[in-house]
Order: sequence, then C-alpha cells, then structure tokens
Amino acid sequence: MEPSDFTPFLMGGNVVALALAVFIIILILKGVRIVPQSEKYVVERFGRLRAVLGPGINLIVPIVDNVRHKISILERQLPNAMQDAITSDNVLVKVETSVFYRITEPEKTVYRIRDVDAAIATTVAGIVRSQIGKMELDEVQSNRAQLISTIQESVENAVDDWGIEVTRAEILDVNLDEATRSAMLQQLNAERARRASVTEAEGQKRSVELNADAQLYAAEQAAKARRIQADAEAYATSVVAAAIAENGVESAQYQVALKQVEALTALGNGAGKQTVVVPAAALEAFGDAFKLFKGAK
Repeated sequence: MEPSDFTPFLMGGNVVALALAVFIIILILKGVRIVPQSEKYVVERFGRLRAVLGPGINLIVPIVDNVRHKISILERQLPNAMQDAITSDNVLVKVETSVFYRITEPEKTVYRIRDVDAAIATTVAGIVRSQIGKMELDEVQSNRAQLISTIQESVENAVDDWGIEVTRAEILDVNLDEATRSAMLQQLNAERARRASVTEAEGQKRSVELNADAQLYAAEQAAKARRIQADAEAYATSVVAAAIAENGVESAQYQVALKQVEALTALGNGAGKQTVVVPAAALEAFGDAFKLFKGAK
C-alpha cells in the first residue's frame, strides 16, 4: 500500500483526538466555577441540592452538577411601605416603614420561599400592626426607638427559617388623620394654657413669699434697733445714776439746767423767728444754773 492510502485514516484520527481534547477542555471549564465576592452559587445534582459555592475558585463535577441559582448576598432595601394600624386607645395611624435585609443561607431562601421581598413586606406589616395595637398613641410617638427594636427582633425571628438576616428596620413616619390632629392640637393648646396659668400662680406665690420675707426682715431689724436703743438708754441711765451717786444731785440738776438753756437758745436762733417764747420757769432755770455753777466753784 502506498503512504497516500493511510492519509485519510491519519486525518480521521487527528480529528477524533482534536475533538476529544476539545471535549476535555470544555469539561474542565465546566468543572471550574469562579464565584464573585458578592454572590453565592447553589449547585444541584440531578435536581437535588448538592452544595453552596462561596466566593473564589470552586470545582464541580461537569454535566452531573449544575449551578441552578446565583444569589446575591449584598444588603437589600425593601421599598418604603405604608400600612394602617390602630393603637390600643383606638387611634388610626398610618405608619411608613423601611426594611434592610441580606441573604445569609441561600439554600434556605431558594427552597423555602418564592418571593422574598413580598414575604418580608407582609411579615413586617403584620408585626407593625400587632405591636402598635399594644401601645397607646403617646407611647408610639415617645417610644419609637423601643418600638423599632421590638419590630426588628420580631421580624428576625419570623424570617430566620428563610435564611435571611434583617439588618435594619425603621419607622420613618407616623401620620394621623385630620380629626385626630385637630384634637391633639386642641389638647396641646389647653396644656400650654394650663402650664402658663400654673407658672403665673407660682410667680404670684413667690412674690407674696418674698414680700412676707421682706416685711419679716424689716420687723426683725426694727426690733434689733429698738433693742440697741434700749440698751443705750439703759447704759446712759446707769452712767447718770453713777454720776449722781458720786457727785450728788446738784450735778444732775446742773446738767438739766444747761439743757434747758441750750433749748431756749436754739429756739431763738431759728430762721424768721422774731418772737421768743420764754416759759415761766425759764428764769428760775437760769437762776438755778448760776447758783449751781457758783456752788461748783
């Protein structure tokens, strides 16, 4: 046989080898899966869960294993939702909520729930209505942080079987109907008026107390002054008594006569005084003073 007779056979063998090499390369490529950092892959084998591939390079059995779901593990935000709720004191409120979550166990999320966003939104709405129904309106507005914490904890417990983690749950706004707003405004104005009246009454009370304290202080000071004056008079009397005891009655009479003379002199020196009234005993006072003066010499 000529060499040319083997050419078709050799060419056919090369094609088969080339095809086999290409098939092997494709199998290798099919068996290698590179998962991004923000995702996880759910792998099935003959329709059943085989594995969950994390970020990086992963190996699977080609043809037998199949990447069925590619799940993002990034944090997601549900659209802001508005739901009605009735408080324990029968007030209708509209609550606007916002929820953030992320998938932590894709194998649960894929096989246990179909529409994740709708399921979480429905769960949040029911929990919000339930929690607000246990509180009065004033508590809803004043204890919002505690309410948010309770709602987030309840939602986390409810969605735990779905492989979901609720990272944040917020109550953005609590709206009231017009009638309730008007009633609350009237109540607020009445409370402000009451506080103003109480403040005014307390001011008047304080003013009366301060005035009474001032009068008491003035009375105490006047009593002290009288006591000091009485002490001074008693001291002066004791000094006079001691002088009388030492020098006799004449010295006291001499001082009395001098005081009378000084009083008459002051009366005569007054402005516009042209008539001097001299008491009947004035001359006797002068005489007694001169006599005492001479006796003192």
